[in-house]
Parts: sequence; structure tokens; C-alpha cells
Amino acid sequence: MIKNLSSLLNLAQGSKKKVAVAVAEDEVVLKAVKAAIDNKLAEFLLFGNRSELEGMCSEIGLTEGIEIIPTDNSAEAIAGAVEAIATGRADLLMKGKVKTGDLLSVYLKEEYGLRTGRTMNLVSVFEIPGFDRLLIVTDAGMVIAPDLRQKADSIVNASRVAAALGIKEPKVAVLGAIEVVNEKMPATMEAAILSKMAQRHQLSDVEVDGPLALDNAVSKEAAKHKGIDSPVAGNADILIMPDIEAGNIFYKAMVFLGGALVASTIMGGKVPIILTSRADSDTTKLLSIALNVLIAKGASK
Repeated sequence: MIKNLSSLLNLAQGSKKKVAVAVAEDEVVLKAVKAAIDNKLAEFLLFGNRSELEGMCSEIGLTEGIEIIPTDNSAEAIAGAVEAIATGRADLLMKGKVKTGDLLSVYLKEEYGLRTGRTMNLVSVFEIPGFDRLLIVTDAGMVIAPDLRQKADSIVNASRVAAALGIKEPKVAVLGAIEVVNEKMPATMEAAILSKMAQRHQLSDVEVDGPLALDNAVSKEAAKHKGIDSPVAGNADILIMPDIEAGNIFYKAMVFLGGALVASTIMGGKVPIILTSRADSDTTKLLSIALNVLIAKGASK
């Protein structure tokens, strides 16, 4: 089991995976690409304007481990990158200078065969100072108000990430504001149903409990004080957030106030998607690439 995110770099080194970058003419993205190549994580196919890409790559010293695939416009670059994934020319897709929604709308076209039937969502892995394990959290940036089925899909998606980290039967806490079912709080109702679904083997190989408040999910002492007797309470590997606001606030609180390191992926399709933000640190971008390479390595075994 991986205990810290820096281990991702060692485990992903020498993977020989190829990453297709859609609309690659973005300095932030290209710097992340260079860092990944310097760390021997992957090789990259850059889809975009040739002259612009050549100039930007030269400026940052990106000369090896890349192949520029010239396109006339953004739509062509997106389609080319997704097609590279669909045909097996590349192993991973990376978001460049393009809106996430525009990229996903092409990714999900039936002609590419990349759908799985599951909801696609953002899964993030945190290394939090003073916490004894990595914590997997979903969803901080894609699904606005997940319903029961979308939360079930989130559990499956997060469990795939857990498997890449060496966690075979992750413990999943479905979060709410309280620990009891309240018909006026839909998140608590859904949490209870998901717990029963897991018991009936309707989800992945996971152990699910909820509703649990955040403190009871991550602190054995807090759970004990509230009299919660559960193998998940205080031991959660995965946190399922009730909505995007909770997930986004948790993400930014951990990073900007808690000093956490984080790596993220978009799961739910046949191939994970690497997404980096301008607000992310260089370390986060590099770790996110490493995480996705590791997931792809596990999927190819």
C-alpha cells in the first residue's frame, strides 16, 4: 500500500505509456509535460498548432519525449487526441487549453467506444500532514449534485484509484452532516442505501458505511465518543462527498490551509483523463500525471 504521493513517481517511472494532450499549446500544461518527461513517467503526443507548439516547447527546453501532431483548430486537436486513445495509439488523455466539458463531449461520443456506462467524475488523492494514510476523495469538481446512482458510480471509480494505490478492499465513508438517517436530509438517506448496496455486493469490493460526519470517518476517537461501532468509522480510505460544494471546499481547505499534497484523475471512462489547473502547484501537476500513469499500468495488467 502506498503511504505517500512521492512514491507515485518511483512506481510510474519507465512506464512507456503515451499521453495524448488535447490542445497542447498551453504553458502550464507543457511545463507539466516537461516535468513528467524529466522524471521518465511517459511520452507525449501534442495535438495543436505546430508553429505555436514548437515555439513554446523551445522556450521551456522541451525537446525530447514528445511528438507534435499538427491540427488546424481546437476541435480538430480534441478529436485527434481522443481518437489516439480510442485506436490505442496513446494510453492516456490529458486536458490542454480546452474546457473540460468540450473535451468530455467528444470523449463520450459513441463512435470512440470509450464509455463504460458509469458516471465520470473527479477523484483526488490527498497526502495530509499529520494524517496516517492517503485519503481518496470524490467529487470536488465535476458532478454538481450527485444522485444515488452517481454516488454509487463514484464509489466504483474511487475504488479503481484505490486499487492502483495498493488498497485492495477500501473502506468507504459516505459523508453527511450527521450520523443518523433523517428523511429531511437526502444525503443521509442515500448514504444508508449505499451501505446496504455494498453489503449486497452491488458495488465493487469495498466496505461502505454512512451516513458519517467527516470527523467520524477519519478519527477513531471521534467515532468512539459518539458510540459509532463500524469498521469504516475512523478508518476511511475513501470519502464520498454529498455535493460539489462540500467536495470543492474540502479540496481547497486541505491544499491551501492544510498544506496537503494532491493528485487527481477523471475516472469513469475506459481511459482516465489527466486534468491540471492553473491554480495547481507544479508538484500537483506532476503527481497527477504519475497517478494516471499508475492507473493505466494497473489497467493494462
